[in-house]
Amino acid sequence: MSQPPPTSAFTSTPDPLTPDRDITHQHFQAGDIVVVIRGVAVGELWGDSMRVVAPSWHTPTDENGWRLRDSTGGTQSYVTAHPRYLVHLSRHCPDCLIYLKAMENALLPRYTGHNELVDCGWYTTTALNQLVHVADIRGGR
Repeated sequence: MSQPPPTSAFTSTPDPLTPDRDITHQHFQAGDIVVVIRGVAVGELWGDSMRVVAPSWHTPTDENGWRLRDSTGGTQSYVTAHPRYLVHLSRHCPDCLIYLKAMENALLPRYTGHNELVDCGWYTTTALNQLVHVADIRGGR
């Protein structure tokens, strides 16, 4: 999970795995370092790395979520996300490794030879600082 290059290209690419991923709230703990996969950059998956802070209700899915802190700050240092969006970076986790491998197999062949950042357009952030996958947006919001 390297930092993306400075250039950016946006493309809407279907997410073949995350909407059906079955990961419970208990899979993550406060203090875990996680990544939210957003796309491909120079032949690798890339995403936003964050620290799990505390349990938090994920309003867009009406399920238990996690409050995450982005250590790089920015306009939204804290967001709430559903567990199925998250992948462990801080520890060896077979479930997350299987998911990462499946995402690599699904995405990397599509972008062979691309040297720019490809944001697959799967996530948006609501006015309540809730990270929402396009498959979880209800009523267009």
